[in-house]
Amino acid sequence: MKKQLIIIFTLLATLPLWAEEVSFTASAPRQVVAGQPFQLTYTINQRYKDFRTPDFNGFEVLAGPYSSQSSSTQWINGKRTSSFTITQTYTLMADQTGEYAIQPASIVVDKQKYTSNGLKITVLPPDSQPQSSSQSHNSQSGNQTRQESHDVNLSSDNIFVRTIVNKTKVYEQECIALSYKLYFAGVDVMQITNNTQIPEFKGFLKQEVDLGELQTELEHYNGRNYKTCILYKTLLFPQQSGELRIDPASFEAVIRVRNQTQVRSIFDNFFDSYTNVNKTIKAPALKFHVSPLPAGKPADFSGGVGRFRLTSSISTDELQINEAVTIKIDISGTGNLKMLKTPAVDWPDGFEVYDPKVSNNFKTNQNDVSGTKSIEYLAIPRTSGNYTIPAITLSYFDIDSKQYKTLRTPEYTLQVAKNGNEPETVVNTFVSKEDIRQLGTDIRYIHTDTLPRPKTELIAYGSWQHWLCYIAPFVLSVALFIGFRRRIKENADIRKVRYKKANKVAQRRLKRAKALLKDGKKEAFYEEIERAAWSYLSDRLSIPTADLNKENIAQLLREKDVDETLIQKVNDVLSTAEFARYAPAQSEHQMEDLYNATVALIEKLTV
Repeated sequence: MKKQLIIIFTLLATLPLWAEEVSFTASAPRQVVAGQPFQLTYTINQRYKDFRTPDFNGFEVLAGPYSSQSSSTQWINGKRTSSFTITQTYTLMADQTGEYAIQPASIVVDKQKYTSNGLKITVLPPDSQPQSSSQSHNSQSGNQTRQESHDVNLSSDNIFVRTIVNKTKVYEQECIALSYKLYFAGVDVMQITNNTQIPEFKGFLKQEVDLGELQTELEHYNGRNYKTCILYKTLLFPQQSGELRIDPASFEAVIRVRNQTQVRSIFDNFFDSYTNVNKTIKAPALKFHVSPLPAGKPADFSGGVGRFRLTSSISTDELQINEAVTIKIDISGTGNLKMLKTPAVDWPDGFEVYDPKVSNNFKTNQNDVSGTKSIEYLAIPRTSGNYTIPAITLSYFDIDSKQYKTLRTPEYTLQVAKNGNEPETVVNTFVSKEDIRQLGTDIRYIHTDTLPRPKTELIAYGSWQHWLCYIAPFVLSVALFIGFRRRIKENADIRKVRYKKANKVAQRRLKRAKALLKDGKKEAFYEEIERAAWSYLSDRLSIPTADLNKENIAQLLREKDVDETLIQKVNDVLSTAEFARYAPAQSEHQMEDLYNATVALIEKLTV
């Protein structure tokens, strides 16, 4: 009976292990050195049969397999958890450098075959540089001071940082991948402190790359094998041509070194002591030659540099007046996607147009920025007829062919039909989102209670009240007719309507910018300031925002006899707002100065 109970308890203890999903993995270093042994380990969480390994082509099996197993059971809050692991370990060595693949191994669990993952291993050549004489001497001498030991172990040959870029000759706005990489050999790096100084990258816009946790790898560099890890990585976009310089970066590492003291007894050889030493490591400066973009820029070129694609769709090609139509375009690819301006749509007359809705889905990769910029254009036809919407164009500088390219959407044809007896109206072509209002559509129910009868008094025929009932509606009708005719005439002059509403729209945007400034939302604040300035100038000068640039703004303001100093302030505000959206850091004081400058500028232009 006792033997049967033991068997039952054993079966109950191992029952969760049988139900657990089979896990079979292989692990080994990704880089090894030729002539140096390393271990390949297979880990299985179930009891198995028929373990078969692949041919280790390119590797010599020095030892193995060594098998070990472990199991554990825990009771936590009345709930039992168990784990079981078997490992098979081989000791391998490669004689030739190169890249080798180890195919998956296989096992059988409950009559079902399972395979592990495969591995790719890079075999590096051994060190070609012998140890320095100072290091050899240090290993034999027992009476050197601690400081001497520190100097030898922390030499620039044993630990240093490289500044690595994928290119040094680029065009304006072309993406550069820059990283600071730590190399160390013969020293124990405990950590990299926060005492790090990264240069300001003057003349560049930057986009930092998230590296996650620091990971070390082996790399053969200058005849020696080093452990390496990337300390910092960023993507840079040069904003001007010429020779640009990046100052040196500085990092601080905590390194553990063994204390070398005079041997006083035989026991001193068995007990070593260590000291943590802080070492400042500087990465060298770097220079870039930035070429200006070639001449012959297309008219709609807005600074895009990279590799882009353009797709489009339309919600419908048949609709009635006062129904909305939406055109959606997607700009995808790699490059300076954040700097791309929204392409303009040339809507026909008779359409009420609203601000486009823009959504960005960008991803920062190791060497570039990729993703999609989606734009939705909404318009409502107010008159019937057949209309053609011209192709939407996007011009950019292709970094592969070193030429300008223009992408186009197809032309769209719209058939707008009348909507019953609903009248056709003259509309303002340019309408902001803020001008849309929700109309009340509530239904009021009939009151069923008894209502009191109002007291009425009859108006005598021929009295002044009697004639007033005829004259008043006539006068009111004439006044309304004259008022509506004047309103229609004013709305027909789109230039005048936009001129009148310019300050009102700008003040709404500045009010929102002030709120964003108080909340500390820097990127949203600069975006709102930039939109306020561009939309104000667009309405003030009666030119669509997509057709505006700093050159034609200055020309149009000169034609209106605007003072040259004020024109320069306009250019300064636009440049500051555009640059600050992507600058590495801006203080609240700088944000408030830009806000006050924009308010003052709009007030002076409104006068």
